Amino acid sequence: MSDKQKVDKARRNLVVATSVVGGAASIGAAIPFVASMLPSERAKAAGAPVEVDFSRLAPGEVGIFEWRGKPVWVIRRTKAMLDSLKAVTASLTDPASRSSIQPEYAKNELRAIKPEVMVVEGVCTHLGCSPQLKTAEAKAEMGADWEGGFYCACHGSKFDFAGRVFRGAPAPTNLTVPPHTFLSDNTLLIGDDKKGA
Repeated sequence: MSDKQKVDKARRNLVVATSVVGGAASIGAAIPFVASMLPSERAKAAGAPVEVDFSRLAPGEVGIFEWRGKPVWVIRRTKAMLDSLKAVTASLTDPASRSSIQPEYAKNELRAIKPEVMVVEGVCTHLGCSPQLKTAEAKAEMGADWEGGFYCACHGSKFDFAGRVFRGAPAPTNLTVPPHTFLSDNTLLIGDDKKGA
């Protein structure tokens, strides 16, 4: 091999090595850049949509998920829970949810997209306390006409299984229904109702 061929081979090896190192450096620089475009925990807390899988919830159970620093309840309503909604209509402050906050698709008696799945912010509209689930079996504690729902022990507000407030409670409006959409039968996107089905 001549001196010229040795120089060309060394030059070619140098070009290949430089290209490989440059490519690796580009990838190394791109990964943090791409990762920086994903929503941070701070952005999620500020309102980025949250995907939740509620497949493990049995009928009658409440799952608590966080969105915008607030608890969001996802409840698999039973037939008894759904039937109780008609029984309490006359006792509610805003049964048609005209003065309450919910997306257009939740302005119905069930305040839901799918009857068996309720999605509400678990924050009392009075002073921001978190109500507790009280089933129909709590009649001794809640009163003979209690059909089940949520009770805020802080100041006595009561809500039905659609998050609608009972008349005479300090809470001025029904529980808030956040924007949401179903990505599948058991997966919700809370905070965005423009994606999915």
